[in-house]
Amino acid sequence: MGVEEIVLLNAADEAVGTAPKLASHHEDTPYHLAFSAYVVGPDGRVLITRRALSKRTFPGVWTGSCCGHPGPGEPLRDAVARRLREELGVTLDTVSPVLPGFRYRAVAEDGTVEFERCPVVRVTTASADVAPNPDEVEDAQWWSWDDCVALVDRPESSPWYRLQMAELVPLGPPERWPDAGTAGLPPAVRW
Repeated sequence: MGVEEIVLLNAADEAVGTAPKLASHHEDTPYHLAFSAYVVGPDGRVLITRRALSKRTFPGVWTGSCCGHPGPGEPLRDAVARRLREELGVTLDTVSPVLPGFRYRAVAEDGTVEFERCPVVRVTTASADVAPNPDEVEDAQWWSWDDCVALVDRPESSPWYRLQMAELVPLGPPERWPDAGTAGLPPAVRW
């Protein structure tokens, strides 16, 4: 298996190159492409995860279902499906952009910066079966929407989760989130 690469972006969200993922995350992380996924089960609950304690940055924080980086030339849908399978053993039924324009910058306790254009997607699955990869996920639980909203006020939630929820909560529960379509995705994203 080769070195995982991220897609570097300019201020207009256009791809301007690639870089190794691990070597690129430091105190001056370049702006790059990522995604966040919220998996909604057949009963409307949302899969919330706790990052593995062995993670270099933001270990043990609670967050949405899955985050990741599309590889160079990899369509966003494929990247979401790949990471859900690798991290959680989840197979998706549908995936739709909800916050295609989301971006953020966060600094971890060790000084590592996350600086990402990070489209947020809703994923549906017909199965509640989850098989977390312990290298990625410490815990995975199906939560009610009210519990997801309450997590925002807890210090163990990730900074990007809090920022995303500020935009998601006004949309209502996940089954009401509108499909934002692909028009709002950055130029670097293939759907």
